[in-house]
Amino acid sequence: MHSETLDPKHQKVGDFKEAFNFGEFADGKAQQPLPSDLVSDEPQISALANSCHDLCQKLLYLLGLGLGVDDFFSSAHNTEKGASSSILRFLRYPPPESTAHSEDDIRAGAHSDYGSITLLFRLKGQAGLEVLRKDNVWAPVPVCPAGTEEDPSPPILINIGDLLSYWTNGLFRSTLHRVVFPSEGSSGVQGETSNGPRYSIAYFCHPVGAAPLEPVPSERVKNFTPSEGVSSENPYATRKVMTADEHLFMRLKESYGDLYEKKS
Repeated sequence: MHSETLDPKHQKVGDFKEAFNFGEFADGKAQQPLPSDLVSDEPQISALANSCHDLCQKLLYLLGLGLGVDDFFSSAHNTEKGASSSILRFLRYPPPESTAHSEDDIRAGAHSDYGSITLLFRLKGQAGLEVLRKDNVWAPVPVCPAGTEEDPSPPILINIGDLLSYWTNGLFRSTLHRVVFPSEGSSGVQGETSNGPRYSIAYFCHPVGAAPLEPVPSERVKNFTPSEGVSSENPYATRKVMTADEHLFMRLKESYGDLYEKKS
């Protein structure tokens, strides 16, 4: 609780949430100690992580196809070329009435995702996720968009991360989003509530760590002109070309401060 601060410029305390991260699995085995309650579920968790990675690879290939660069993105995420920092994360946001909750708390501060693509799995009826629109108004993101209310499970929410935005100089936008308590002005979605705990699973897809963050050789990217007020370029482009790992380490340092130490 409070260990990660996704919006360090504006938050007084860290995010009001709990999380468990799974790194890459090798031959179905986690490369980290697991809580005793999760040991028996290791095969299913590994299968979920693999399925998420496979889905991301398909999406990345299609995005590359649309830009005329074919397998540029999917090749950068091919783990046969090296290790990546992809993470499967289980999340729990305690209820607003929790005794630990203070007026300074927010479930997850405003941020953009660090990686390429994020897959988010949510439960029906659990509100709180908001995105920042182009007019700088926070808007709720329904768990079940119109037409999916009767589906057995809510659709997977797919979010563009920083790296796709950098690779495409803003053609693919990495949207700011947050998770709020009901008292923070969410307009609400019919059938959803921010009361009680909130649970979700996120898969943060990252490329191979050595992948360079330079614009893709696409005519659509080259000719893209961003909308007024929308940042279009990698904010770190004035430096040397960063790698995916260098960008990740920088963002983790911002979010965790002294709790994070880059491992060589």
